[in-house]
Amino acid sequence: MSAVRRPGGLVTAEFSVVLLLFLLFTCGVLEVGRAMYLVNALRMVTQRAAAAAARTDFSDPAALQAVRQQAVMRSTPGTLVMGAPVSDAHVRIDYLSLSGPAGDTMQPVSAADMPACPVNNRIACMKDPYGAGCIRLVRARLCDPAVSDRCQGTAYRALFPLVRLPMALPVSTAIASADTLGASPGDGPCP
Repeated sequence: MSAVRRPGGLVTAEFSVVLLLFLLFTCGVLEVGRAMYLVNALRMVTQRAAAAAARTDFSDPAALQAVRQQAVMRSTPGTLVMGAPVSDAHVRIDYLSLSGPAGDTMQPVSAADMPACPVNNRIACMKDPYGAGCIRLVRARLCDPAVSDRCQGTAYRALFPLVRLPMALPVSTAIASADTLGASPGDGPCP
């Protein structure tokens, strides 16, 4: 009685096809998991940036750069861990005033209306809490740095070039109430 023999090449071909499908499925699952992580991490980055910027002197560019780096969990310029292409350059910090009849409309404070220092902001807010030069809120957003005139999401970059997810990262936004803005007790107004 002779045993039925399968050709050796057929087993190799079947294994190759199954291995390819398994690797493609595994890469797809990892990519979707990374995309979900990245969407949640973007929310956390903007919350960290808004909270830190509310306590940081807005007239100090080095301090604001440090806020951006710390928001993406770095001490030097670079990308978010497992979050390429998002970097500290994507973090945009805006200062907002409240206006409108009920003080319920947020408006970005223009460069011309920005106070010279945090103490001057306190003085401006005491004079007119709904004035254009009174910083009441701090907004942090993640925007594509290549687009300067508006906030636009960044294209998602896949971890595995084999798997393509045709999506853009959302524009994540967080707003915090302006805290000290870096003013220390006893500081005087600046010129």
